Amino acid sequence: MKAQPHATSREHHPLRGYLLIAFAAFLWGVSAVLGRAVFTGRLALLGAFPHAIDPLILSQTRAGFSFLLLLPILVVIRGWQRIKLPAADLVQCFFLGTLGVAVSNYFYYVAIQRTNVATAIIVQYTAPVWVLVYVVARGQQKLSLQKIAAVAFAVTGIVLVIGIVGSRSNMAFRIDSYGFIAALLASFSFAFYNVGAHDVLARHDRWLILLWTLTSASLCWLFLNPPWRVVAARYAPQEWGFLFVFSMLSVLGPFSFYFHGLQYLEPTRAIIASCLEPVFSILLAAALLGELLKPIQSLGIALVLTAIVIVQRPAKGSAVREESACVEPME
Repeated sequence: MKAQPHATSREHHPLRGYLLIAFAAFLWGVSAVLGRAVFTGRLALLGAFPHAIDPLILSQTRAGFSFLLLLPILVVIRGWQRIKLPAADLVQCFFLGTLGVAVSNYFYYVAIQRTNVATAIIVQYTAPVWVLVYVVARGQQKLSLQKIAAVAFAVTGIVLVIGIVGSRSNMAFRIDSYGFIAALLASFSFAFYNVGAHDVLARHDRWLILLWTLTSASLCWLFLNPPWRVVAARYAPQEWGFLFVFSMLSVLGPFSFYFHGLQYLEPTRAIIASCLEPVFSILLAAALLGELLKPIQSLGIALVLTAIVIVQRPAKGSAVREESACVEPME
């Protein structure tokens, strides 16, 4: 198990930690915009793509390429013996990789494809609220005015973002209902991952858990979409190049900066800092894809982000218990 960062590093270099995590959030934002661009045909990288790239192949290749690159790196650095996990933890990683990583990624990209970047990422980012509801229901935390306010802000924010309130017609909501449901399923899966990963992340290094969850997700996609189907699609070299770059921008690159940033920040502060991801995603989508938001939608986004910060802040006198509601980024 990797040694925990020294307290002195966190005390003397907090700005470095915030900058590292902010850059990780920026890369996750870039990957969200790239996904939307390729779904809508607005990506002019190396010319037009001969084939449509759908959420399934995007989710499958980002997990597969990341696994194929991360595995040899960890083997070279640590050796086979130090990347092994006990059987019980491998089973846990299997469920985290399939029901957590694979399901969350797929529905997140479906939501991006069917709605827009803002709706998809803001709805998915309500996962900390669902984690909070779960731990309160299990009796692991006590209900408080702070928690009630967080849930109220999150639900109100979603209502404003998807246009149920503040629009002349609810036609947009009906058209995008499938995408909204996909985003909601992604948030539930994201919450499942964080609830299930809490114990195993406390016992093992984050890179090992990332490796084995990626392994499980990759195997899941190989079963659902076997290699011969991928080969039969006959993707062009530029498409494979995009898929590889996308996997680096959405998985290994940002996680490298995020984990490095954890050396200088407490986990709760780091997670709150990672909330810059939806901010970057929405700003980039507006600047590059023209996905502008109405003022009332911007208010909804602000409410959701406020709810996330409230959830992640430990209540006075119960800092240890509150850690159980913290949500690790998983894009």
